[in-house]
Amino acid sequence: QVQLVESGGGLVQAGGSLRLSCAASGGTFNSYAMGWFRQAPGKEREFVAVVSWSGRATYYADSVKGRFTISRDNAKNTVSLQMNSLEAEDTAVYYCAATTASSFVRGTYRAARDYNDWGQGTQVTVSS
Repeated sequence: QVQLVESGGGLVQAGGSLRLSCAASGGTFNSYAMGWFRQAPGKEREFVAVVSWSGRATYYADSVKGRFTISRDNAKNTVSLQMNSLEAEDTAVYYCAATTASSFVRGTYRAARDYNDWGQGTQVTVSS
């Protein structure tokens, strides 16, 4: 089990950028694939991006591809989400989450149910 704490959310104008960070503790960080999800009011939690345990492989939701970049630093036990060209539709609470290497390998990393550990979330609001 790993404890996760997100930071970096806030209010930004459309077209702007934000960088979210997630600090992990209490587990073997470099054994987990790490994902970012988001949940807007009245909507289900949706997959945003995932990075493999080594950081070499990344996958994105089509809605953020080319605008968001996920990365990790295993020496610092952190995972980040750089968000550029933000749109009003990106407004949501953003969560980081940890999943197993097997989940990543079998390709089920888009499913929130495959993640065992979650942070408390950080609010991102994009004004149009």
